[in-house]
Amino acid sequence: MAKTRVHDLAKEYGISSKEMLGHLADMKIPAKSASSTLEDAYVSMVRKKLKPILEAHAAEIEAQKRAEEEARAEEERKAAEKAEAERLAAEQRREAERAEEERRRAAAEEARKKAEAEKAEAERKAAEEAEKNRVHDNAPKSIPSFTSLLDQIAQQEEILKKQAEENAQKKAAEKGRGRGRSESPRSAGSHRAAAAPAPAPAPSGDGRGRRKKGRRGEGEGEDRYSRMAREAEAYNRSRVLEEAREAVEEASRESTGRRKRRKERRQKQAAEAAKEHAIEEAIANDQDLSQLDTVKVPQGSTVQELAELLGVPANDIIKRLFLLGTPLTLTESMSDDLIELVADDLGRDVKVMTKEEENSFTFYDDPESLKPRPPVVTVMGHVDHGKTSLLDAIRHTGVAEGEAGGITQAIGASQVEVNGRTITFIDTPGHETFTAMRARGAKVTDIVILIVAADDGVMPQTIESINHAKAANVPIIVAVNKIDKPGANPDKVRQELTEYGIIPEEWGGQNMFVNISAKKKIGIDELLETVLLQADVLELKANPDTFASGNVLEAKLDRGRGSVATVLVTRGTLHVGDALVAGMAYGRVRAMLDPKGNNVKEAGPSDAVEILGLQSVPMAGDEFRVFTDERDAKKLADERALKARIEEQNRVKHVTLENLFDTMADAEVKELNLIIKADVQGSIEALQDSLDKMDQSEVRINTIHSAVGAITETDVTLADASNAIIIGFGVRPEAKARAAAERDGVEIRTYSVIYKAIEDIDAARIGMLKPTEVEVQTGTAEVRDTFKVPKVGVAAGCMVTEGEISRDDQVRLVRDGIVVYEGRIASLRRYKDDVKSVKAGFECGIGLESYQDVKPGDLIEGFRIDEVARTE
Repeated sequence: MAKTRVHDLAKEYGISSKEMLGHLADMKIPAKSASSTLEDAYVSMVRKKLKPILEAHAAEIEAQKRAEEEARAEEERKAAEKAEAERLAAEQRREAERAEEERRRAAAEEARKKAEAEKAEAERKAAEEAEKNRVHDNAPKSIPSFTSLLDQIAQQEEILKKQAEENAQKKAAEKGRGRGRSESPRSAGSHRAAAAPAPAPAPSGDGRGRRKKGRRGEGEGEDRYSRMAREAEAYNRSRVLEEAREAVEEASRESTGRRKRRKERRQKQAAEAAKEHAIEEAIANDQDLSQLDTVKVPQGSTVQELAELLGVPANDIIKRLFLLGTPLTLTESMSDDLIELVADDLGRDVKVMTKEEENSFTFYDDPESLKPRPPVVTVMGHVDHGKTSLLDAIRHTGVAEGEAGGITQAIGASQVEVNGRTITFIDTPGHETFTAMRARGAKVTDIVILIVAADDGVMPQTIESINHAKAANVPIIVAVNKIDKPGANPDKVRQELTEYGIIPEEWGGQNMFVNISAKKKIGIDELLETVLLQADVLELKANPDTFASGNVLEAKLDRGRGSVATVLVTRGTLHVGDALVAGMAYGRVRAMLDPKGNNVKEAGPSDAVEILGLQSVPMAGDEFRVFTDERDAKKLADERALKARIEEQNRVKHVTLENLFDTMADAEVKELNLIIKADVQGSIEALQDSLDKMDQSEVRINTIHSAVGAITETDVTLADASNAIIIGFGVRPEAKARAAAERDGVEIRTYSVIYKAIEDIDAARIGMLKPTEVEVQTGTAEVRDTFKVPKVGVAAGCMVTEGEISRDDQVRLVRDGIVVYEGRIASLRRYKDDVKSVKAGFECGIGLESYQDVKPGDLIEGFRIDEVARTE
């Protein structure tokens, strides 16, 4: 029969265990502590006796619920009234602004009409004055119709110039005729008298009047009047022409000014409309309005790109760079400091964006819209220090037994309920190869639980975990595990952690320490209470009433479900059917699953869920956000994919045998090409991180392709073309891929534990190292005499004293301890026969290649160069 514990019964009635023990003592029911068990008969007796207490407790709970509902309804009513008042105030403010704008426009239009009327009146008066002062001439009016006043003025000047030329020609002709004939004074005088009143610029009797001696004074007076008349006419004409020019120029300036003002007004209106659109878009995307004027400049931008972003001529930037002593061309990249200096000199506010920041989103939430959210806790620590076992104790599951090699291979997330409050846990692997994954866990977390084994102490991955948590500025709670094991020393762990800035609170530090045993479930409740206490101190809040955003914890390709991504929502609420983009992947959320595998419709801040529906597999650690329109999400994902492809094309690849051979011929560098396929994206990053840490000075480890999913026939084809090895981590090759690999001789290696893959790759790398050259002595021969051989030269008669002299050996000729020659043997004979080698104790004849100066007493040393395989 089932028994009931005292504390469970007390919880049922909503009283403390101590009060329940008092009631049991009054009823003479034996019970020593809160963990004591009661028989069913006792339980029935207690229920019957304490039924009024239970009813009162239920009534109290019901009253409390009603009070909470009434308070909630009152708050909602007040919020609705406040919103309505704000809406009415905003509407009144907009009406006032529209009325003010209409009044301002009407005043401006009235002022414009008045100015135009005054200007027209002034122009009319000026025209009347000009017409009044204009001198009317009698010149022939053979003026055609003109298109403008300026054309008429130019034509009139041309006519006057022609008339002046004709008058000058007439004067010259009359002077010539006056020298050959005489003219009566009367006729000349009468002619001058007739010509004097005429205002003609060149009278016909002018020359004759000067030639007449008897009437000199009268002729001079007529010439002066005629000249004065011409000058007066010319002056009046030039003044009229000048006034006409000024009037035309003034009209042109006024016309140009009006066009300029209209253009400036249109530009101002366009700028205001663009600013209003930017404000509306920023409000819709929860952006900070104070950052609207900040120009985001990608890191490493060229001069041309910076000029386009700032909207200034590129020459302005080049001039400033020249003055700074750093002249650059349009296509050269600028450093971050140069970008900030140039922008500051131009009076612009810029923010240099790294590649990570370009793919991230920034949001601004009104403090009034923030609400409390559950804490996100990351468990970190060294390998086999009990991270997953601690989560097992909290979740009452057995995850550790299902991990390959007992090591966590991917980031996992889970949620637990503690005292009515939710805590989200993220388990990061502790192996050193998962440093990048552990760093991602620290970036998305609020609190870090650093687990350290009491019998092992601080280890290398423990130090890395501390550094990652400090870099993310996350508070650390230390859980000293395995305190139940023999030799456990929690105080020693505390002492070791002080060297890395982790000081217990009881020692005057900032970090809380809890002694636990994950397997014996000792100290688990205290640890959870410590986490909740730290969360209360942090006052964690988020805005749940907006579009969702967060981070991708893990992503994989499932054969039946497609792309599956584990995401952590940091703000907003994620719903089924939302369109989102994560890195270069986009799509609609077809389904969501909580950590227990149950389908859910929405996920709020600090919730970790698996989502289905993305078009491709995102990268682990990518930031995601929801868009109202799926087209916007697709556009952003396509832009990122295009940028990634361009960067990939610009990067040097070695995917063909031709490129591989060219690289090895150009540089003394060998390459080990790899194709990595894994079950999740995080494993690929971890393996790549470990490969990057290997020494690649002589052998370059080149990952030519990596992806999530099974090993396919396409992977084998690529490996065959690039002479690569396929590494499968947590995946198996398809049947067609296995057959193609056997046919093409491609090596496929599959692993379930990551450090075994690293060991094999390192062994392959060491096998490709350039061998070490070692010199091996083969023998020594002493020259006893020399002989001249026809067509050969000098041959040395020798006695082999040590080892064996071979025909293929390299030799040195040593005289008095000094090497005088080093080369090869041209001939080796015993008597008349050519031989391959001569051993010690035998005589032989040796001829050296391209060397004749051999003397008796010299030593000929034979040696060879052997290549020994490198171990590292």
